[in-house]
Amino acid sequence: MTRLSAFGVLALSGLIVLTGCFGPPVAVPTSDPADPTPTVSSSVTTASPPAPGTPSAAPTSTAAVPPSSTPASPSETAEPTPAGLPEQVAPLTIYYVAVDDNGVSGPLIGCGDSLIATTTAPVRFTDQVGPSMETLLANKSRDVGMSGLVNVLYQSSLTYVGGELNGNTITIWLTGQFMLGGVCDIPRAKAQLEYTAMAAAGATSARVFVNNRLIDEVLSLR
Repeated sequence: MTRLSAFGVLALSGLIVLTGCFGPPVAVPTSDPADPTPTVSSSVTTASPPAPGTPSAAPTSTAAVPPSSTPASPSETAEPTPAGLPEQVAPLTIYYVAVDDNGVSGPLIGCGDSLIATTTAPVRFTDQVGPSMETLLANKSRDVGMSGLVNVLYQSSLTYVGGELNGNTITIWLTGQFMLGGVCDIPRAKAQLEYTAMAAAGATSARVFVNNRLIDEVLSLR
């Protein structure tokens, strides 16, 4: 029997070890070309299945919602309002007093005086009563130009509030106070207010309230 020296045994063992480390590489199996592995696009994501017992979320649809078959109820409309008066441009008629005229130039009033109609420059308006009364009450001069007519309301502090035409009667409401010069100014002031209102409204009679009281009652206290 052949004996191996210690050196030979070591050499043989090293050869075996080296052969085990550097042997031919193991072949890696490749997929069959005839059966290629499908690929998944990176733009597609997969969701994890819901946990047991958890209700699934309702699907979100991007499709347009069809219109309801029930017709919409019509919107409420406001009650029609009556048409207003047409706008006009015309002079206003304002009444002043001709003292001691005895009804020669106009209606006889008061202490033997006459009431005279005067006209203003053309004014734009829809309701002539308001502008006429405001023009009369805004005049703070006793003498009406060089006409010789007198305005007995020039010291009074009266404000026109409103008016209403009922048939042939015009009713106007004023607030404020009278400041008159004497007993004869009472019928003069009343006539100026009533005749100016009647001319503006086209009425044949007038009622005047001052601070919600008839003018006769107010002036009787003076």
